[in-house]
Amino acid sequence: MNGMQKVLVVDSGERAPDSALSAELAGMGYASVTAPFEAADDVLALIPSPAAVVVQMPYQADWSERKRFLELASRLRKTLSANSTPVIITGGVSGAATMLQNELRTRAVAAAEM
Repeated sequence: MNGMQKVLVVDSGERAPDSALSAELAGMGYASVTAPFEAADDVLALIPSPAAVVVQMPYQADWSERKRFLELASRLRKTLSANSTPVIITGGVSGAATMLQNELRTRAVAAAEM
């Protein structure tokens, strides 16, 4: 990919065209890579320093699937904490881009103050 900051979006692998977070991220100036849950670690290994990771749980997920996504987010937060990479959990597209934008803006302000 080009020099744009990259965001990894992890989802269930079932994507509806009208719920693509990638279009919103592109509008914010980010390149995104969307990977199914099972490939998250492999894809993350290919992205040296993502700007953020969005864990996008399916709307209709049952408790066991939600638990898998929450455990992944928790593990990624621990793994990526050294780089201060935010891991954002969302239940869909609605609000995900706004949460990401707020998180990245907060990081930029904090870094400028240091």
